[in-house]
Amino acid sequence: MENIKELFDAALRDEYSEWHAIDWHAVEKFVGRAQTRIAQAEKGKDFRRVKRLQRSLTRSWQAKALAVRKVTENQGKRTSGVDRELWDTPSKKWEAVSRLTLRGYRARPLRRVWIPKSDGRKRPLGIPTMLDRAMQALFLLALEPASECHADPNSYGFRRGRSTHDARSQLFVCLSHKASAKWVLDADIKGFFDNINHDWLLANVRMNKRVLKQWLRCGVIDRSQLQPTDAGTPQGGIISPLLANLTLDGLERGLKKLVKGLKRPKKSPNPKVNLARYADDFVVTGDSKELLETVVQPYVETFLRERGLELQMAKTRIVHIDDGFDFLGWNFRKYSDTLLIKPNRKNVQAFYGKVKDIIARHLARPKAELIQKLNPVLKGWARYHQGVVAKETFTKLDSQIYWRLMRWGMRRHPRWSRGKVFLHHWSHPDTRWEFADMAVNRRNEEIQLRLYHLADTDIVRHVKIRGDYNPFDPIWEPYWEDLRVKRMKKDIWDAQRSKLWLSQFGKCVLCGTDLEYEDGGLEDHHIEEIRYGGSHSLNNRVLLHSWCHRRVHALGLEVTKPVPARGL
Repeated sequence: MENIKELFDAALRDEYSEWHAIDWHAVEKFVGRAQTRIAQAEKGKDFRRVKRLQRSLTRSWQAKALAVRKVTENQGKRTSGVDRELWDTPSKKWEAVSRLTLRGYRARPLRRVWIPKSDGRKRPLGIPTMLDRAMQALFLLALEPASECHADPNSYGFRRGRSTHDARSQLFVCLSHKASAKWVLDADIKGFFDNINHDWLLANVRMNKRVLKQWLRCGVIDRSQLQPTDAGTPQGGIISPLLANLTLDGLERGLKKLVKGLKRPKKSPNPKVNLARYADDFVVTGDSKELLETVVQPYVETFLRERGLELQMAKTRIVHIDDGFDFLGWNFRKYSDTLLIKPNRKNVQAFYGKVKDIIARHLARPKAELIQKLNPVLKGWARYHQGVVAKETFTKLDSQIYWRLMRWGMRRHPRWSRGKVFLHHWSHPDTRWEFADMAVNRRNEEIQLRLYHLADTDIVRHVKIRGDYNPFDPIWEPYWEDLRVKRMKKDIWDAQRSKLWLSQFGKCVLCGTDLEYEDGGLEDHHIEEIRYGGSHSLNNRVLLHSWCHRRVHALGLEVTKPVPARGL
């Protein structure tokens, strides 16, 4: 009898597991408070207390559970390391929490994967095992609060609340005025992630040296052969972006200090040296070409040399703003003293090439399936460029996509005339012709799918974040909440999801923590299920985190509609 009960309990744990019973609101609250204490101790330069708090956090059960969730909910959750192990069930995730301990821990070699680049070459990517990824995520929770206190104000890569759009906005501030800097150092670092000096990292990153050394020198398995890793950081590791930022942090402050100490005539103009950086991509503005050549670039080279890095001189150049330069997929250039930021040619060509490939692969597939494949690509690219001067580019691409689809139709119907192909695949439901088709959704309702027009995208200016914002400092909480709402109102998100997000005050109904609108993993949950007579109206729907949504269905939890937010 006892054996039957044990088998039943084991089967029940395997089906639902204790993993779904975790109160993620309590977990994130505990971790958030610990991170706040670390940041406060770092600001007070009490480094002994910082070390003690970091050690306490990495040993806590809550941080370990959150680390496991991070590596099992991201895009790489289905990619295994050299051990071919995946944590794809609740029971495996629950068991993994207890495995995150330093006792007996040893990092496994990376699995080499080659990713194709736009120029035809391939970029190496090192994939750690799930256990190594979770350990990196665990230490990342402890390292992030301290690193934010010393980060450069205009570093925007892989930091909370910051994005490429903030870097673009900062450059607009530095270059748009008539009296702004006229010259730009467009820098490129040679093999950044592959050449960072290990000795420098071990000497300057304040964490467990034994663990960090294992991550850096664990080796990589490529074509069944173990190769040593004597320099660089694992690009597939979750902690690599933080290590990259720590390597380059201090560059902006060093430049400011250098320029401030220059001996200049009393009436000499302001040197206007400003830096904007996203990960390893950065540009430096200056009032003169001589200043950038003789002062700024030599300092940058010396700064990088200490870290085992160097500039790639073939791609590093000093340009005048009237000639323009490319940065993060945009072209920055002044036309008659007016700065215009447009999608650059390389980015446009890569996007159009991707659209062409999708259309070519769906030559024999239903039209509705082609539209479903194209729309996310079109909307995502348009959203990235919605804050720049892109209307002309959008209109031109719409025309090119139209002719590409016409060619697709002629290939499907080789005996038809062009007019007949057009009337067959394009309809005129409202005021213009649409590439559309009828389809059945998952609720067995017939709907009309329309191809998204890039030119329909509204140009909305991005609200830039302040350079000194610290997400781990409670003083900045009101500012961040206000900024999130401002950005949400200007976003091109689905109208219904926007209303749900605003009505929930930007919080998950189940766990009460923030719903980041950039997160593509949010779930639209029906309070009363459709099969039980529930409707699709907004009154019967709420937004949940993907993990909270799974928890609701696994444990049979009930959620209720929050009180609508006034004034939103």
